[in-house]
Amino acid sequence: MRFYAAHSVGGGWCIGTLHEGNITKNSSCRSVSVGFPIAMMVTGMVGNSLALILVYISYRKKENQRKRSFLLCIGSLALTDLFGQLLTSPIVISVYRADLKWDRIDSSGYLCPFFGVCMTTFGLYALFMASAMAIERATAITNPHWYSNHMKTSVTKQALTVIWCLVLLFALLPIVGVGKYTRQWPGTWCFISAGDREVPGNMFFAITFAALGIFSLLVTLSFRHVTVLKTVERLTTETVIQLLGIMCVLLICWSPLLVLMLRMISTQTSSHECNSISGKTNLVPGRGNHLNCNFFLTAIRLASLNQILDPWVYLLLREILLRKFCIMQFELEVLLLRTDEPSPVYFITDLSLDLFWPLIAPSSHFKLTLKTDCPVAHQQVPYRK
Repeated sequence: MRFYAAHSVGGGWCIGTLHEGNITKNSSCRSVSVGFPIAMMVTGMVGNSLALILVYISYRKKENQRKRSFLLCIGSLALTDLFGQLLTSPIVISVYRADLKWDRIDSSGYLCPFFGVCMTTFGLYALFMASAMAIERATAITNPHWYSNHMKTSVTKQALTVIWCLVLLFALLPIVGVGKYTRQWPGTWCFISAGDREVPGNMFFAITFAALGIFSLLVTLSFRHVTVLKTVERLTTETVIQLLGIMCVLLICWSPLLVLMLRMISTQTSSHECNSISGKTNLVPGRGNHLNCNFFLTAIRLASLNQILDPWVYLLLREILLRKFCIMQFELEVLLLRTDEPSPVYFITDLSLDLFWPLIAPSSHFKLTLKTDCPVAHQQVPYRK
């Protein structure tokens, strides 16, 4: 039986020929599959490296002493994401260059468990770090006196070390026999098979991983709600906006995979069955439900994108860029409202409060008041037409 089917390799979609359930890839698919992970690796490395440099510079400034705990969290997250890129991306690239045949690069069988440990460690650490940053910001805003007296950088470093060690110990459970890391469809990565009950400990590990991930997302959302409800002072505004950005990225990147894992566990469906899928339906049966293999692969890609997007959230949501964006926005509003009167002067006042912009026309003394919710620009900036 032969027909053409759209399939996904290396982060891109291409058309291949299906012979009795096996997809034959052409050269164009191979070029896409190699180029996509290389581009992801370079983007992630550049973003995380820039984030580390900027965090270090900000950490050394005296005026940022009250933000040092948050900066330590950001730096730790960027460093972990950078190591995750360096340790896993070369393996994925090698598998694609080997025509998706894992055995060519892992004849000893040790590379798959190593890849699984990296996936678990770097994935859970990012989720836990978001929760830790949400708790840290909520504490700094709701209990500033307790925070200034007890939340020292040494405490933050100890907490980060404990979180990292606990996550690593959990990731090593399959190495000591609680579950087993195996290759997952389409053969380019290794993890615990969520619906596989044949190996002892697989279900426990998969359920615990999904539960910990969802719990950390709920904690982040809860403390984010507390933080937003409070009045945010100037010093904490930038960090809160960055935290909100990281939280949104985590929700988008990790929610599909965590929910899908729980569904696979409840329906006892394994991703290994995707290796023998029907090219027409791309669905794997399982207790009245179906696993869409392409959706499963998309969920994995979204989770891997988290390491790339995290540093860019920090880079793009820094105070200086936010202030420039707000000023450009309000200048545009003024330009849309200006009249033909000669040389009016506009003032951008304290943008952390409700703004009042007087538009002074020399001939008519006309005054117009505008309000804004921009939370980041604080000094008075003159603007002339």
